[in-house]
Amino acid sequence: MQPSPSPVPPVEARVSLRTLNTFGLPATAVRLVRVRSEADVRRIVDHPQLGLMPKLVLGGGSNLVFTQDVEDLVIKVEVPGLRVLREDERGWVIEAGAGESWHGLVAWSLQQGIPGLENLALIPGTVGATPVQNIGAYGVELKDRFESLDVVDLVTGRTVTLDAVACAFGYRDSVFKRHLLGKAVITRVRLRCPKPWQPVLGYLDLERKMAEHQNPTPDAQTVFDWVCAIRRAKLPDPAVIGNAGSFFKNPVVSMEQCRDIIGRDPEVVHYPLPDGSVKLAAGWLIDACGWKGKSIGGAGVYEKQALVLVNRGGATGGEVVTLAKAIEESVYGRFGIRLEAEPVVV
Repeated sequence: MQPSPSPVPPVEARVSLRTLNTFGLPATAVRLVRVRSEADVRRIVDHPQLGLMPKLVLGGGSNLVFTQDVEDLVIKVEVPGLRVLREDERGWVIEAGAGESWHGLVAWSLQQGIPGLENLALIPGTVGATPVQNIGAYGVELKDRFESLDVVDLVTGRTVTLDAVACAFGYRDSVFKRHLLGKAVITRVRLRCPKPWQPVLGYLDLERKMAEHQNPTPDAQTVFDWVCAIRRAKLPDPAVIGNAGSFFKNPVVSMEQCRDIIGRDPEVVHYPLPDGSVKLAAGWLIDACGWKGKSIGGAGVYEKQALVLVNRGGATGGEVVTLAKAIEESVYGRFGIRLEAEPVVV
């Protein structure tokens, strides 16, 4: 006698998404399913009705702007698990379930005596969302520590392992924002923390911390503590003020473009890149256009960091989008540079 197939996880109807996105924007999921394993995802794919529906994959909701209710089937990824897979002379490989808190993983890795992720502390969201955005902060990007990940194909239900090449990481970009958008669910992520450990301290804020504490050779825990302090001083806590972190990518321009801008605005914050191009600080550009502290409806620009848009209370997704477009037009009008938003607008 064949065993009966495992049931599909419960389908929840008319679920408020306000607490499931860090902006705190109002929206409702017509149908939502929570998954805690690859098997849960496969059961959805194999289901005669659910498998045919368009799908929206939701992690911590830290990179989404909801402008309307979601008719697609929302797959809320809650896959748990943290473990050290192996250690060798090259470093450590650790694995995390996609539903784990990213910051929780960073803190956990240090508790295990594994350095390497400390510059990425306090970035909101879940582990499964980090490869989508190729998160980065203070000189380190996810791709610098990436080993591989597992995805479940939302068409075939098969689990596939992808390496860094297959993920096609770019600046705040990956294959999951393009070819695989809405077509796969990331379930597990593996990271390599290399030996010997070397601190990454090239950013001005960290250099200031070294000078302030008279500590030119901080250990990984100290760098973690410094990064947390810097971020808390500059960025609002989503649990207190709704936001999606940095709203715009830092634009990359040619050296010639940068020289032209410096000629008009000598104080522009810029970072030369190895390929000869230059990264400009989007927050500085926005601030220079006078947007810091301004609002449209309930959506505003954070007073301490112009790169962050916030929900001042009762904001709608439409107001956030309107504010973002006004900022983009303002920066283009003054500097001739098109800003690109990081969050996905739904």
